[in-house]
Amino acid sequence: MRIHFEPQLRASRGKLLSGHGAGTAVHAGSFLRERRMVLDSDLLNHAPELLRILTHELFHFVWRKLDNGTRLRWDALVRAELGSPGELGWSAEWRKAALTPADSRKRTRRWREYLCESFCDSAAWYFSGAAKHPEYTLPAKLRRLRRQWFTRLLAERKLPL
Repeated sequence: MRIHFEPQLRASRGKLLSGHGAGTAVHAGSFLRERRMVLDSDLLNHAPELLRILTHELFHFVWRKLDNGTRLRWDALVRAELGSPGELGWSAEWRKAALTPADSRKRTRRWREYLCESFCDSAAWYFSGAAKHPEYTLPAKLRRLRRQWFTRLLAERKLPL
């Protein structure tokens, strides 16, 4: 896997761009088929945030390798949380806010993308060791359930690292 840094990352129309211009500021982007990751160079000045974002991006590669049964168990865990506020990162939070009741029922692309982002944000939270962050808005009870889920996954050796 190749990892490199570029300044002022932003996303626009499905592309990752660097430098000033149009688009939404982002911390990173992963290109799974190319086995490549790009991180914003500003993260080099913020080690804890670099660790959180790097872990999130690495878990996009893990999500891709998970077996269907494990993904379905994650789906069930997150589906049981529907209606509760908060998330463990902005990438999952804004996707959660955009969901409609039909998305989870029909397993739409929007739902599947939310599942992936919630998994990656949760992994970054779990492995970072940081108890507090402005983006950690999921209620404590639901955090405990996610922590148990990841702990069990590691104990069962079902995490394809």
